[in-house]
Amino acid sequence: MSLWRRIIIFLSIMGPGIITANVDNDASGITTYSVAGARFGYALLWTLIPTTVALVVVQEMVARMGAVTGKGLSDLIRENYGVRSTFFMMTILFIANFGTTVANFAGWAASMEILGFSKYLMVPLGASVIWMIVIKGSYKFVERILLVACLLYFGYVLSGVMAKPNWAEVFKSTIIPQIKWNSEFIVLSIAIIGTTITPWMQFYLQSSIAEKGIRKEEYKASRLDVFIGCGITNIIAFFIIVTCATTLFPQGIRINEASEAALALKPLAGNYAFLIFAISLANASLLGAIIVPLATSYYICEAMGWERGVNKTFKEAPQFMWIYTFMIVTASLLILIPGAPLVLLMVLSSVLNGLLLPFVLIYALSLVNNRKIMGDYVNPWSYNVISWGTVSAIAVLAIFFVIATLVPLKV
Repeated sequence: MSLWRRIIIFLSIMGPGIITANVDNDASGITTYSVAGARFGYALLWTLIPTTVALVVVQEMVARMGAVTGKGLSDLIRENYGVRSTFFMMTILFIANFGTTVANFAGWAASMEILGFSKYLMVPLGASVIWMIVIKGSYKFVERILLVACLLYFGYVLSGVMAKPNWAEVFKSTIIPQIKWNSEFIVLSIAIIGTTITPWMQFYLQSSIAEKGIRKEEYKASRLDVFIGCGITNIIAFFIIVTCATTLFPQGIRINEASEAALALKPLAGNYAFLIFAISLANASLLGAIIVPLATSYYICEAMGWERGVNKTFKEAPQFMWIYTFMIVTASLLILIPGAPLVLLMVLSSVLNGLLLPFVLIYALSLVNNRKIMGDYVNPWSYNVISWGTVSAIAVLAIFFVIATLVPLKV
């Protein structure tokens, strides 16, 4: 096969892997990376290397299942493990994803306010736009919009360069692990992994591959799409940490939100760095607000055997469209209600995601090793060693993250 033909095939396949991995850098993820850089400087950069490896391993397996079976992960769990276990998992995941959607609208509202716009105008406007894109658009149209929006993530690379870090120190911290026996350091280390590998990602990636019609013969191109997406998402995370570590950490500025990081950058790194960081946060929040409700619609409809897909109309897939609409409308309205329990919802979302992640990954590993489902595309022995090791480590870290979130440790 000629090089040009391979490039054309890749361009036709490209999308699900890059979009899924990049959108995982949503408002919650950006907040985690910003706080990590502001509180511990470059010390947590090394965690991105094992996180990238873990993300590649998990996403590759899920993408392979989507290409080989032509079905979503929720479909396969229901068919092989029954409706009851699927229903309980979907219920927990729905609550967790709703909290994540609220967090993304909160990020959109905060970024708009620091740019000088009223959230009471911009939240309904943003919600209306992303609702129209999915309800009225085709899968190809939505995918193109998302791919173009993914380019805006590189604004974080620009803000990192403009912060003028000490690159020798940056690369040293990236390669040589530093461990501080400090509860906040440990919790942030786990949170970086927890915010990078989430349950909804696995469902969305496999469902989007199935809806796009990617076949097992095209899997090599799809795998490259996954690898590129995983690489880009952690490069962006790297530059977010670098930006805040270079500008905020030396000044002892403690932050709790990504929007606070953007505001703090203004006097330290200039208006351009501030604008780039704020606009990138707005973009990431809105993308997260599209994808997480979409993922929720996919897996609930798969679990219940209902029609689903962005290519469907409201009449053809009413449950799919109503679930998406409900999440968008309700989450955006919550942001506008004074005194709404937003923090409680976000914490609950993190806890539920942490509790659910090990189960989702164990299901995925079990399914990908089932020859009746995967045929010759099951994991080889060597890959299983890496996969089970990765999943076991993530499961242990997820449990620690849940404990640390529910029972904060004293420093």
